[in-house]
Amino acid sequence: MPSLFLCLWGAQQVKQMKKIRVAIAGASGYAGAELVRLAALHPHFELHAVTSEKSAGTPVAAVFPSLAGLVPLSFQALSPEALADQVDAVFLALPHTRSLAPVSACMKTGKLVVDLSADYRLKDAATYEQWYQTSHTHADLLKDAVYGLPELHRAAIAKAKLVASPGCYPTAAILQLAPLFSQDLVQPHSVVIDAKSGISGAGRSPALPYHFPEAHESLEPYKIGQHRHIPEIEQELGRLLQRTPKPSGAVAPQPIITFTPHLVPMNRGILSTAYCKLKSPMALADLRNLYRTFYTGERFVRVQDDIMPNPRYIKGSNYCDIGVYLDPRSGSVITVAALDNLVKGAAGQAIQAMNLMLGLPEETGLTAPAAYP
Repeated sequence: MPSLFLCLWGAQQVKQMKKIRVAIAGASGYAGAELVRLAALHPHFELHAVTSEKSAGTPVAAVFPSLAGLVPLSFQALSPEALADQVDAVFLALPHTRSLAPVSACMKTGKLVVDLSADYRLKDAATYEQWYQTSHTHADLLKDAVYGLPELHRAAIAKAKLVASPGCYPTAAILQLAPLFSQDLVQPHSVVIDAKSGISGAGRSPALPYHFPEAHESLEPYKIGQHRHIPEIEQELGRLLQRTPKPSGAVAPQPIITFTPHLVPMNRGILSTAYCKLKSPMALADLRNLYRTFYTGERFVRVQDDIMPNPRYIKGSNYCDIGVYLDPRSGSVITVAALDNLVKGAAGQAIQAMNLMLGLPEETGLTAPAAYP
Protein backbone atom coordinates (compact mmCIF):
# COMPACT_ATOMS: atom_id res chain seq x y z
CA MET A 1 0.00 0.00 0.00
CA PRO A 2 2.75 2.59 0.76
CA SER A 3 4.26 2.07 -2.70
CA LEU A 4 0.86 2.49 -4.31
CA PHE A 5 0.37 5.72 -2.36
CA LEU A 6 3.75 7.03 -3.53
CA CYS A 7 2.95 6.19 -7.14
CA LEU A 8 -0.37 8.00 -6.95
CA TRP A 9 1.26 10.97 -5.21
CA GLY A 10 3.98 11.14 -7.86
CA ALA A 11 1.44 11.02 -10.67
CA GLN A 12 -0.52 13.84 -9.04
CA GLN A 13 2.64 15.95 -8.69
CA VAL A 14 3.40 15.51 -12.40
CA LYS A 15 -0.19 16.37 -13.27
CA GLN A 16 -0.03 19.58 -11.25
CA MET A 17 3.40 20.66 -12.60
CA LYS A 18 3.20 24.02 -14.32
CA LYS A 19 3.61 23.78 -18.06
CA ILE A 20 6.75 25.35 -19.50
CA ARG A 21 5.89 27.77 -22.28
CA VAL A 22 8.16 27.28 -25.28
CA ALA A 23 8.64 29.02 -28.62
CA ILE A 24 10.26 27.68 -31.76
CA ALA A 25 11.87 30.10 -34.22
CA GLY A 26 12.40 28.81 -37.73
CA ALA A 27 9.63 26.25 -37.32
CA SER A 28 8.82 25.79 -41.00
CA GLY A 29 12.02 23.94 -41.86
CA TYR A 30 12.47 20.20 -41.48
CA ALA A 31 14.26 20.40 -38.12
CA GLY A 32 11.81 23.07 -36.99
CA ALA A 33 8.83 20.92 -37.93
CA GLU A 34 10.30 18.01 -36.00
CA LEU A 35 10.74 20.31 -33.00
CA VAL A 36 7.09 21.33 -33.28
CA ARG A 37 5.98 17.70 -33.40
CA LEU A 38 8.05 16.65 -30.40
CA ALA A 39 7.31 19.78 -28.36
CA ALA A 40 3.56 19.41 -28.95
CA LEU A 41 3.73 15.88 -27.51
CA HIS A 42 6.00 16.78 -24.59
CA PRO A 43 4.14 16.29 -21.29
CA HIS A 44 5.61 19.42 -19.66
CA PHE A 45 5.73 21.83 -22.61
CA GLU A 46 3.09 24.26 -23.76
CA LEU A 47 3.91 25.17 -27.34
CA HIS A 48 3.13 28.88 -27.24
CA ALA A 49 4.55 30.36 -30.46
CA VAL A 50 6.17 29.29 -33.74
CA THR A 51 7.83 31.57 -36.27
CA SER A 52 8.51 31.53 -39.99
CA GLU A 53 9.32 34.48 -42.20
CA LYS A 54 7.99 32.79 -45.35
CA SER A 55 4.81 31.42 -43.75
CA ALA A 56 3.88 34.18 -41.28
CA GLY A 57 0.11 34.28 -40.79
CA THR A 58 -0.39 30.75 -42.12
CA PRO A 59 -1.71 27.98 -39.85
CA VAL A 60 0.86 25.34 -39.01
CA ALA A 61 -1.51 22.63 -40.24
CA ALA A 62 -1.67 24.28 -43.67
CA VAL A 63 2.11 24.04 -44.05
CA PHE A 64 2.42 20.65 -42.33
CA PRO A 65 -0.82 18.66 -42.70
CA SER A 66 0.79 15.92 -40.59
CA LEU A 67 0.35 18.24 -37.58
CA ALA A 68 -3.35 18.94 -38.17
CA GLY A 69 -5.33 18.53 -34.97
CA LEU A 70 -2.16 18.61 -32.89
CA VAL A 71 -0.91 22.19 -33.26
CA PRO A 72 -3.61 24.90 -33.51
CA LEU A 73 -1.09 27.76 -33.87
CA SER A 74 -0.27 29.94 -36.87
CA PHE A 75 3.24 30.98 -37.82
CA GLN A 76 4.30 34.50 -36.89
CA ALA A 77 7.20 36.69 -37.97
CA LEU A 78 10.28 36.51 -35.81
CA SER A 79 10.67 39.25 -33.21
CA PRO A 80 13.14 37.78 -30.68
CA GLU A 81 12.38 40.20 -27.85
CA ALA A 82 8.60 39.86 -28.23
CA LEU A 83 8.89 36.10 -28.56
CA ALA A 84 11.03 35.72 -25.45
CA ASP A 85 8.63 37.90 -23.45
CA GLN A 86 5.84 35.38 -24.08
CA VAL A 87 7.64 32.19 -23.05
CA ASP A 88 10.01 30.50 -20.60
CA ALA A 89 12.30 28.85 -23.16
CA VAL A 90 13.20 29.36 -26.82
CA PHE A 91 14.42 26.96 -29.49
CA LEU A 92 15.99 28.53 -32.57
CA ALA A 93 16.09 26.40 -35.73
CA LEU A 94 17.31 29.14 -38.05
CA PRO A 95 19.90 28.69 -40.83
CA HIS A 96 23.59 28.99 -39.99
CA THR A 97 24.72 32.64 -39.58
CA ARG A 98 21.10 33.73 -38.99
CA SER A 99 20.98 32.98 -35.26
CA LEU A 100 23.68 35.38 -34.10
CA ALA A 101 21.46 38.37 -33.27
CA PRO A 102 18.27 36.47 -32.30
CA VAL A 103 20.17 34.37 -29.75
CA SER A 104 21.70 37.49 -28.23
CA ALA A 105 18.30 39.18 -28.05
CA CYS A 106 16.70 36.16 -26.37
CA MET A 107 19.57 35.88 -23.91
CA LYS A 108 19.08 39.50 -22.83
CA THR A 109 15.55 38.60 -21.69
CA GLY A 110 16.95 35.93 -19.37
CA LYS A 111 15.21 33.02 -21.07
CA LEU A 112 16.69 29.58 -21.63
CA VAL A 113 17.88 29.18 -25.22
CA VAL A 114 18.77 26.16 -27.32
CA ASP A 115 20.17 27.12 -30.73
CA LEU A 116 20.23 24.46 -33.46
CA SER A 117 22.43 26.47 -35.82
CA ALA A 118 26.24 26.37 -35.83
CA ASP A 119 26.52 29.98 -34.68
CA TYR A 120 27.54 29.23 -31.08
CA ARG A 121 29.03 25.73 -31.38
CA LEU A 122 32.65 26.72 -32.01
CA LYS A 123 34.45 28.20 -29.04
CA ASP A 124 36.88 30.18 -31.20
CA ALA A 125 35.30 33.09 -33.10
CA ALA A 126 38.12 33.14 -35.67
CA THR A 127 37.49 29.48 -36.54
CA TYR A 128 33.79 30.22 -36.98
CA GLU A 129 34.57 33.18 -39.24
CA GLN A 130 36.96 31.09 -41.33
CA TRP A 131 34.49 28.25 -41.97
CA TYR A 132 31.25 30.25 -42.16
CA GLN A 133 32.62 33.28 -44.02
CA THR A 134 30.93 35.83 -41.77
CA SER A 135 31.87 37.91 -38.73
CA HIS A 136 30.77 36.60 -35.35
CA THR A 137 28.94 39.64 -34.06
CA HIS A 138 28.29 38.25 -30.56
CA ALA A 139 31.54 36.47 -29.73
CA ASP A 140 31.16 37.50 -26.09
CA LEU A 141 28.46 34.83 -25.73
CA LEU A 142 30.72 31.98 -26.85
CA LYS A 143 32.18 31.61 -23.36
CA ASP A 144 28.67 30.97 -22.00
CA ALA A 145 27.46 28.63 -24.75
CA VAL A 146 27.63 24.91 -23.91
CA TYR A 147 28.02 22.36 -26.68
CA GLY A 148 24.78 20.43 -26.46
CA LEU A 149 25.87 16.80 -26.63
CA PRO A 150 24.49 15.40 -23.35
CA GLU A 151 26.62 12.28 -23.43
CA LEU A 152 29.74 14.46 -23.09
CA HIS A 153 28.52 17.67 -21.45
CA ARG A 154 25.53 16.70 -19.31
CA ALA A 155 26.55 18.56 -16.14
CA ALA A 156 27.41 21.77 -18.00
CA ILE A 157 24.17 21.66 -20.00
CA ALA A 158 22.15 21.35 -16.80
CA LYS A 159 23.61 24.67 -15.58
CA ALA A 160 23.55 26.49 -18.92
CA LYS A 161 21.38 29.35 -20.14
CA LEU A 162 22.56 28.91 -23.75
CA VAL A 163 23.11 25.56 -25.42
CA ALA A 164 24.51 25.19 -28.93
CA SER A 165 22.94 21.99 -30.21
CA PRO A 166 25.32 19.90 -32.36
CA GLY A 167 24.99 19.24 -36.05
CA CYS A 168 23.76 15.87 -37.28
CA TYR A 169 27.03 14.71 -38.85
CA PRO A 170 29.10 15.75 -35.80
CA THR A 171 26.68 14.02 -33.42
CA ALA A 172 27.24 10.70 -35.18
CA ALA A 173 30.99 11.22 -35.62
CA ILE A 174 31.69 12.38 -32.07
CA LEU A 175 29.62 9.66 -30.43
CA GLN A 176 31.25 6.92 -32.51
CA LEU A 177 34.78 8.18 -31.76
CA ALA A 178 34.51 9.58 -28.22
CA PRO A 179 35.44 6.37 -26.34
CA LEU A 180 38.62 6.00 -28.40
CA PHE A 181 39.71 9.62 -27.96
CA SER A 182 38.82 9.62 -24.28
CA GLN A 183 41.53 6.99 -23.78
CA ASP A 184 43.98 8.35 -26.39
CA LEU A 185 43.92 5.02 -28.24
CA VAL A 186 44.15 6.16 -31.86
CA GLN A 187 46.50 8.22 -33.98
CA PRO A 188 44.70 11.60 -33.96
CA HIS A 189 45.59 12.45 -37.57
CA SER A 190 44.49 9.11 -38.95
CA VAL A 191 40.72 9.55 -38.73
CA VAL A 192 38.74 9.20 -41.94
CA ILE A 193 34.96 9.62 -41.77
CA ASP A 194 32.70 8.55 -44.63
CA ALA A 195 29.14 9.66 -43.88
CA LYS A 196 25.84 9.40 -45.75
CA SER A 197 22.81 11.56 -45.06
CA GLY A 198 19.21 11.61 -46.19
CA ILE A 199 18.07 14.59 -48.23
CA SER A 200 16.24 16.29 -45.35
CA GLY A 201 19.68 17.07 -43.92
CA ALA A 202 20.09 19.67 -46.65
CA GLY A 203 17.05 21.62 -45.45
CA ARG A 204 13.69 22.40 -46.98
CA SER A 205 14.65 25.14 -49.44
CA PRO A 206 14.42 23.82 -53.01
CA ALA A 207 17.68 23.27 -54.92
CA LEU A 208 18.56 21.27 -58.01
CA PRO A 209 20.61 18.50 -56.29
CA TYR A 210 17.58 17.63 -54.14
CA HIS A 211 15.11 17.53 -57.05
CA PHE A 212 13.70 14.01 -57.34
CA PRO A 213 15.18 13.12 -60.76
CA GLU A 214 18.58 14.37 -59.58
CA ALA A 215 18.66 12.62 -56.18
CA HIS A 216 16.73 9.41 -56.87
CA GLU A 217 18.86 6.35 -57.70
CA SER A 218 21.93 8.45 -56.97
CA LEU A 219 24.72 8.79 -54.43
CA GLU A 220 26.83 11.93 -54.48
CA PRO A 221 29.74 13.13 -52.32
CA TYR A 222 29.92 16.86 -51.69
CA LYS A 223 32.10 19.48 -49.99
CA ILE A 224 34.97 17.01 -49.81
CA GLY A 225 37.44 18.24 -47.19
CA GLN A 226 35.52 21.51 -46.92
CA HIS A 227 32.38 20.70 -44.93
CA ARG A 228 31.66 23.27 -42.23
CA HIS A 229 31.09 20.60 -39.58
CA ILE A 230 34.75 19.52 -39.66
CA PRO A 231 35.96 22.02 -37.01
CA GLU A 232 33.06 21.04 -34.76
CA ILE A 233 34.13 17.40 -34.78
CA GLU A 234 37.80 18.30 -34.29
CA GLN A 235 36.96 20.65 -31.41
CA GLU A 236 35.11 18.00 -29.42
CA LEU A 237 37.58 15.18 -30.09
CA GLY A 238 40.38 17.56 -29.15
CA ARG A 239 38.69 18.34 -25.84
CA LEU A 240 38.60 14.63 -25.04
CA LEU A 241 42.31 14.27 -25.82
CA GLN A 242 43.14 17.21 -23.58
CA ARG A 243 41.60 15.39 -20.62
CA THR A 244 43.73 12.26 -21.01
CA PRO A 245 46.84 11.88 -18.79
CA LYS A 246 50.02 13.26 -20.39
CA PRO A 247 53.71 13.24 -19.48
CA SER A 248 54.74 16.41 -17.70
CA GLY A 249 54.89 19.31 -20.14
CA ALA A 250 53.33 17.36 -23.02
CA VAL A 251 50.57 19.02 -25.03
CA ALA A 252 47.72 17.05 -26.54
CA PRO A 253 47.78 17.13 -30.35
CA GLN A 254 44.84 18.70 -32.16
CA PRO A 255 42.98 16.04 -34.16
CA ILE A 256 42.82 16.50 -37.91
CA ILE A 257 40.11 14.49 -39.61
CA THR A 258 39.29 13.69 -43.21
CA PHE A 259 35.55 13.97 -43.67
CA THR A 260 33.48 13.20 -46.76
CA PRO A 261 29.70 13.55 -46.63
CA HIS A 262 27.40 11.95 -49.20
CA LEU A 263 23.82 12.65 -50.22
CA VAL A 264 21.75 9.46 -50.51
CA PRO A 265 18.17 9.07 -51.76
CA MET A 266 16.33 8.60 -48.47
CA ASN A 267 14.23 11.11 -46.56
CA ARG A 268 16.05 11.01 -43.24
CA GLY A 269 18.87 9.24 -41.46
CA ILE A 270 22.65 9.24 -41.24
CA LEU A 271 25.10 6.38 -41.53
CA SER A 272 28.62 7.38 -40.54
CA THR A 273 31.63 5.06 -40.92
CA ALA A 274 34.89 6.15 -39.28
CA TYR A 275 38.33 4.57 -39.75
CA CYS A 276 41.21 5.13 -37.27
CA LYS A 277 44.67 3.66 -36.75
CA LEU A 278 45.19 2.21 -33.28
CA LYS A 279 48.32 3.28 -31.42
CA SER A 280 48.73 -0.27 -30.08
CA PRO A 281 47.04 -3.55 -30.99
CA MET A 282 43.78 -4.29 -29.19
CA ALA A 283 41.33 -7.17 -29.19
CA LEU A 284 37.84 -6.59 -30.55
CA ALA A 285 36.31 -7.75 -27.27
CA ASP A 286 38.30 -5.11 -25.38
CA LEU A 287 37.24 -2.38 -27.79
CA ARG A 288 33.58 -3.30 -27.44
CA ASN A 289 33.88 -3.44 -23.66
CA LEU A 290 35.37 0.05 -23.78
CA TYR A 291 32.31 1.31 -25.64
CA ARG A 292 29.85 -0.45 -23.35
CA THR A 293 31.59 1.00 -20.31
CA PHE A 294 31.77 4.51 -21.77
CA TYR A 295 28.07 4.50 -22.61
CA THR A 296 26.80 2.67 -19.53
CA GLY A 297 23.53 4.25 -18.46
CA GLU A 298 23.18 6.36 -21.60
CA ARG A 299 19.52 6.25 -22.56
CA PHE A 300 19.96 7.08 -26.23
CA VAL A 301 23.19 5.36 -27.26
CA ARG A 302 22.98 1.67 -28.13
CA VAL A 303 26.22 -0.23 -28.67
CA GLN A 304 25.44 -3.07 -31.07
CA ASP A 305 27.40 -6.29 -31.53
CA ASP A 306 25.38 -8.58 -33.78
CA ILE A 307 23.14 -5.96 -35.39
CA MET A 308 24.73 -3.72 -37.98
CA PRO A 309 23.74 -0.07 -37.35
CA ASN A 310 21.27 1.04 -39.99
CA PRO A 311 19.21 4.26 -40.31
CA ARG A 312 16.17 2.03 -40.83
CA TYR A 313 16.27 0.97 -37.17
CA ILE A 314 16.33 4.46 -35.64
CA LYS A 315 13.98 6.42 -37.94
CA GLY A 316 11.90 8.88 -35.94
CA SER A 317 13.66 8.05 -32.65
CA ASN A 318 16.28 9.79 -30.52
CA TYR A 319 18.68 6.83 -30.56
CA CYS A 320 22.18 6.58 -31.93
CA ASP A 321 23.27 3.01 -32.71
CA ILE A 322 27.01 2.31 -32.75
CA GLY A 323 28.92 -0.73 -33.99
CA VAL A 324 32.62 -1.35 -33.33
CA TYR A 325 34.77 -3.50 -35.63
CA LEU A 326 38.44 -4.34 -36.01
CA ASP A 327 40.74 -4.81 -38.98
CA PRO A 328 43.79 -6.41 -37.30
CA ARG A 329 45.68 -6.70 -40.60
CA SER A 330 45.86 -2.91 -41.00
CA GLY A 331 45.71 -2.07 -37.28
CA SER A 332 42.50 -0.12 -37.79
CA VAL A 333 39.38 0.20 -35.71
CA ILE A 334 36.21 0.86 -37.70
CA THR A 335 33.11 2.31 -36.09
CA VAL A 336 29.67 2.72 -37.61
CA ALA A 337 26.99 5.07 -36.26
CA ALA A 338 23.37 5.43 -37.34
CA LEU A 339 20.95 8.13 -36.23
CA ASP A 340 17.99 10.14 -37.44
CA ASN A 341 19.38 13.48 -38.59
CA LEU A 342 16.15 15.26 -37.61
CA VAL A 343 15.81 13.74 -34.13
CA LYS A 344 19.07 12.78 -32.36
CA GLY A 345 20.83 14.89 -34.98
CA ALA A 346 18.63 17.95 -34.40
CA ALA A 347 15.23 18.35 -32.70
CA GLY A 348 15.34 15.40 -30.29
CA GLN A 349 18.80 16.26 -29.04
CA ALA A 350 17.74 19.91 -28.58
CA ILE A 351 14.82 18.79 -26.42
CA GLN A 352 17.11 16.42 -24.54
CA ALA A 353 19.29 19.43 -23.68
CA MET A 354 16.33 21.62 -22.74
CA ASN A 355 15.05 18.88 -20.42
CA LEU A 356 18.40 18.99 -18.60
CA MET A 357 18.33 22.79 -18.42
CA LEU A 358 14.85 22.63 -16.87
CA GLY A 359 15.77 19.91 -14.36
CA LEU A 360 13.52 17.33 -16.05
CA PRO A 361 14.55 13.73 -16.78
CA GLU A 362 16.40 14.12 -20.06
CA GLU A 363 14.41 11.38 -21.80
CA THR A 364 11.08 13.20 -21.21
CA GLY A 365 9.08 13.29 -24.42
CA LEU A 366 11.72 11.32 -26.33
CA THR A 367 11.09 7.68 -25.50
CA ALA A 368 9.08 6.68 -28.60
CA PRO A 369 10.77 3.82 -30.47
CA ALA A 370 11.68 4.03 -34.12
CA ALA A 371 9.01 3.64 -36.77
CA TYR A 372 9.54 0.37 -38.66
CA PRO A 373 9.56 -0.48 -41.49
